[in-house]
Amino acid sequence: MAVLDELGGMGVAARETATRTRGSTTSVGDVTVVRPEPRWRQRYQAICLVSDFVMAFVAGSAAYFVKVGWGGRLSYILLTIALPFIWVGVVALNRAYETRFLGVGSEEFRRVARAGLVLTAVVAFTVYAFDLSVARRYVLVGLPLVTLLTLGERYGVRRWLHHQRARGGYLHRVVVVGHEVPVLEMLRRLGDARHHGLQVVAACLPLPGQRPALMDRGVPVVGGFDAVANAVRLTGADTVAVLASPDFGPERLRRLAWQLEPSGADLMVAPSLVEVAGPRLSIRPVTGLPLLQVEQPQFTGGRRIVKSTFDRTVALLALCLLSPFMIAIALAIRITSSGPALFKQERIGRNGKPFMMIKFRSMVTGAEAMREDLLNQSDRDGLMFKMRADPRITRIGSWLRRYSLDELPQLLNVLAGSMSLVGPRPPLPEEVERYGDDVRRRLLVLPGVTGLWQVSGRADLSWEESVRLDLRYVDNWTLATDLLILWKTARAVIGGDGAY
Repeated sequence: MAVLDELGGMGVAARETATRTRGSTTSVGDVTVVRPEPRWRQRYQAICLVSDFVMAFVAGSAAYFVKVGWGGRLSYILLTIALPFIWVGVVALNRAYETRFLGVGSEEFRRVARAGLVLTAVVAFTVYAFDLSVARRYVLVGLPLVTLLTLGERYGVRRWLHHQRARGGYLHRVVVVGHEVPVLEMLRRLGDARHHGLQVVAACLPLPGQRPALMDRGVPVVGGFDAVANAVRLTGADTVAVLASPDFGPERLRRLAWQLEPSGADLMVAPSLVEVAGPRLSIRPVTGLPLLQVEQPQFTGGRRIVKSTFDRTVALLALCLLSPFMIAIALAIRITSSGPALFKQERIGRNGKPFMMIKFRSMVTGAEAMREDLLNQSDRDGLMFKMRADPRITRIGSWLRRYSLDELPQLLNVLAGSMSLVGPRPPLPEEVERYGDDVRRRLLVLPGVTGLWQVSGRADLSWEESVRLDLRYVDNWTLATDLLILWKTARAVIGGDGAY
């Protein structure tokens, strides 16, 4: 019972939480002390490494047969055998096997892509500098292919990991340190993003004692700020997350880091700044004090030109490829209901400038005039109007909305420069009139055909959550983020989740 006294009384719920794990256990008094699940991170690293090796061998073999065929020279056979070892080494040098980059976020894919660029550059320079007789066809096929195959393989392995986490495996056991309200907010966010693999098993608050709101979520309070190291030992946690708190200063944080060294638990610290992405953050040491430097978001300049060029190029190609399909949709709309195939509506774009957004008509003619009578039946909070069973939607319109096909004509808006492929949701004028100062930041960039709101729940999101996602995009956008959102949009549209 000494450990329970040390932690200020863990209670029955904490003991039950501690026993629900797959790791090995030992006893401390009458309390089960759980060790972390053995080596799952190392196993996942090994899966990634072996998969990368296999993909490199497949790419090398494909390049070999494209260049040489079955009766090739010995030098190309040796090069094909060596390529997997070289590739794994280059990927490792780019730190794409570090566990902090695996499983979540885009950094893992960026590092793999960078490894491909580095290897291509080194091979090209070596061949040129030493005048080696390596066939260009072998290099042009093998190196890009190994990069693409590895990116696809990493995505597949990540999907497998997320599936395991959805079933309760491959999770980090986390002790959260902070005040009750921030802890509850973190639990809410983690509940919506289980794929991050963080399972909160206990909390340490400034004042020990159980909190009903936390207990309802299965998270016991196992002590105060001075009991964190013991809480890790008792619960078998492998991670400690310290939330922003005025009561947890630099000296206490440093002592906690020292106390966690014997357990090997990871220490994560949440900065006071929220919704600021990694590319805008950097550590700047000043006289031994690490300061977090936050770059200003970029709304003009070369990056905007690149984004605009990318948007219009993709929109033009998509319109060329999809034009027969779009014509068929237009004909189906005209045949099944009276009225035009296209619907135009005024929306507010960048810097508050109005524009006419084009969509396929999915409602009966005169639907806008019926909107006022339906406002009190909205299924959404805040400023946006949405109904799951909107009586104005036509039969074919329901199908178009489910798969977001009604939004295809917005590619014309992208081509005209009034919209972007990725951005905040284009708001109505009456919504903008009721915006507060913070929400108006959505108007600093072009509205998008898709965005974070589209891949994070679509119409099921609350107004506050939609605003939060839009503001996060405005402050942290990058071309890599746009590509990731476009990829996730395809998955969300195919699934039809959250659309009505």
